[in-house]
Amino acid sequence: MIEMKVAGIALDAITRSPIVLLKDSSDRRALPIYIGQEQARAIMGALENQKPPRPLTHDLIVNLLETWNMTLEKVIIHSLQKDTFYAALIVQQGEVKKEIDARPSDAIAIALRTNTPIWVMEEVIADASIPVDRDADEAEQQAFREFISNLRPEDLIKRFGNGDS
Repeated sequence: MIEMKVAGIALDAITRSPIVLLKDSSDRRALPIYIGQEQARAIMGALENQKPPRPLTHDLIVNLLETWNMTLEKVIIHSLQKDTFYAALIVQQGEVKKEIDARPSDAIAIALRTNTPIWVMEEVIADASIPVDRDADEAEQQAFREFISNLRPEDLIKRFGNGDS
């Protein structure tokens, strides 16, 4: 799993649909997730530390967690099926941990309100992320190609031994 942070909300240029954009810690990969208008408002409100006069749905969930001494340990975006992302809230109360199914947009809105880490499974990132820094990716690939082209069997034997036990 890779921890990701909310980079912000964007609008799809063609459909004008909101997208929540998650980025990894190196700012090399971004994961765009299409969400609804209400979810975009909930996420933006949390990003901007807005406090509504009365609790909205995500605030209510946070209040319930706090009232029942539960901790949101982490959010996991664990799969992508037919263009739909799936997430889970990992909630702990004492020694008991529970996994609760959630839409990623709701899970993100709650995570932002509780300063909880957002994790994404590697296979989801492999399937749906977009590169952010193509130059850095190319430089890393070139460095690896040079490393491989200069690698000799003797170097591997020195490093790892000859396999005799």
